[in-house]
Amino acid sequence: MKLAAVCSRRFSTSNIAKSGPISGNRIVHEPIRELHAHLVRTHQRRNSNAMSPVIKSYALSQKSIHKSRSAFNEIDQPTLPIWNHMIRGHSTSDSPVVALRMFGKMRHSGLRGDNLTFIFLCKACARVLDFTSGKIVHVQIFKLGFESYLYVCNALIHMYGFCGELCSSRRVFDEMGDKDLVSWNSLICSYSQCANYSEVLRLFDAMMVENVKADAVTLVKVVLACNHLGAWKILDSVVEYIENNRVHIDVYLGNTLINVYGRRGSVGFARRVFDRMTVRNVVSWNVMVIATAKSGDLAAARKLFSEMPERDVISWTSMITGYAQGNQHDDAINLFKEMMVAKAIPDKITVATVLSSCARLGRLEMGRAIHDYVINESVESDIYVENALIDMYCKCGSVEEATKVFDEMKGKDSVSWSSVITGLAVNGNSHRALELFMEMSRGGGLKPTHGAFVGVLLACVHSGLVEKGLEFLCSMQKDHGLAPEMTHYGCVVDLLCRSGDLSRAYEFVRKMPIVPSGAVWMILLSACKTHGNLVLARIASEKLLEMDPGNGANYVLSSNSYASAERWDDAMKVRELMGSRDIPKLVGWSCVGTYDIPNKCLISK
Repeated sequence: MKLAAVCSRRFSTSNIAKSGPISGNRIVHEPIRELHAHLVRTHQRRNSNAMSPVIKSYALSQKSIHKSRSAFNEIDQPTLPIWNHMIRGHSTSDSPVVALRMFGKMRHSGLRGDNLTFIFLCKACARVLDFTSGKIVHVQIFKLGFESYLYVCNALIHMYGFCGELCSSRRVFDEMGDKDLVSWNSLICSYSQCANYSEVLRLFDAMMVENVKADAVTLVKVVLACNHLGAWKILDSVVEYIENNRVHIDVYLGNTLINVYGRRGSVGFARRVFDRMTVRNVVSWNVMVIATAKSGDLAAARKLFSEMPERDVISWTSMITGYAQGNQHDDAINLFKEMMVAKAIPDKITVATVLSSCARLGRLEMGRAIHDYVINESVESDIYVENALIDMYCKCGSVEEATKVFDEMKGKDSVSWSSVITGLAVNGNSHRALELFMEMSRGGGLKPTHGAFVGVLLACVHSGLVEKGLEFLCSMQKDHGLAPEMTHYGCVVDLLCRSGDLSRAYEFVRKMPIVPSGAVWMILLSACKTHGNLVLARIASEKLLEMDPGNGANYVLSSNSYASAERWDDAMKVRELMGSRDIPKLVGWSCVGTYDIPNKCLISK
């Protein structure tokens, strides 16, 4: 009796409870293992009541759920609580379908189940998206009279919503006598998951009419619905509701608000939400950094980045991307170096972004170092990174390395072809660029794109292939259904101008189906200066100054065109016009760069 009393005290429910709550990710505590061992030693492992706490603990621990099955199989006649423990545990496990099988075995044993059984079964059906089994469960709920149970109905709404059966979900909701906040949230989440955002907002309005107080779960879905629908006035009223009702802004709601308002450019409001959050995670910091960087305030974004208590790869990538998009490419590269020192592992987006910065600055050696890092450290490299490498090598003038990357690619997309064709053309290998374009056209699967045609037209420009270039331009619309854009027309104008046929170039510009841009007129004006065609120079100059009267470069080019033909009076008139319009004079810069630090020296005004 003394031993029994000691064991009873040691393994009592209250003592087990002191070990803490058990969830799907918790490890079973030592008292449970000791209790199980004790029951085995005392030949009670077949006793349903004695084994109930053991089964429950094992079933609700993901790492020990296999032990629950072994222990369960040894019980002579499992009671309903034992079955419920097993069904509940498996409904939240990696194998929720086992919960449905256990229900079948339970019914075969003669037990019908209770309201808890069906709540767990609904969860299992939702997780495996098994609508058919869900309907069978619903029939059993109806037969046994559990349809009047609030929590059972909430579980049905959730299950049908997860399975995409909104009509069934709504029918259960509408037929409920009493509803609580979970009922409303379950239905709102169902509509949100199926992207029926208008209904989300209608349900929220109905909640307000019924005086049901929304919580963070409700409001996250409503905010997302407003964002998808562009319902900004409703969103502002939702924010007002949050403030007036002092709704607790948890991490999920806070992150959602920061992200939505940050994307709208309302960084000030996003920052107020961020400051109000009592608990933040790395996502909170990341979305705030992204929003601040996108607003153009890179100094404030960097300050936030520096204050982060922890960083992940998204944190680093967001700040690097902010610098790159803000044309602060040196800062992007330097931050990437800091990332390497911190031993943070970049992903493909980080690598592609910093490679684009190397391309913009012509930092070939840095680009090569990153390429070596990708190879040596087995960084995930896909077509996104490979295209960035091709672009970097081409823009840095190393077309051989670009074509090597291109040739070794297992899969190529239109960007791959366009980048290498353009790179070859710009770097003087027009013949190979034309070959690749023809290979792309004949290869099937991939059709030439606008970008590929830019590349092949540039190849014609650098090779002086006037008629070939005109054929390619005509082929865009005729053979490929691509309407030429300003860039394509500009290439053809440049091609005609370089051939010296300025009259033909001017006629081409006049007959363009779209209004010529300032860049097109500038190409023509530059050619007029080179070839001394003052008549066309005057026309091009007037068009330029008419289209963009605030651009000092247009005045300088016009003046220089007249000066090169010794038309000093006309050159002076352009300069005087520039002065009368208060157009600032251009500043000349001489750039000298070292590996790490670009130096810029003012040489003239």
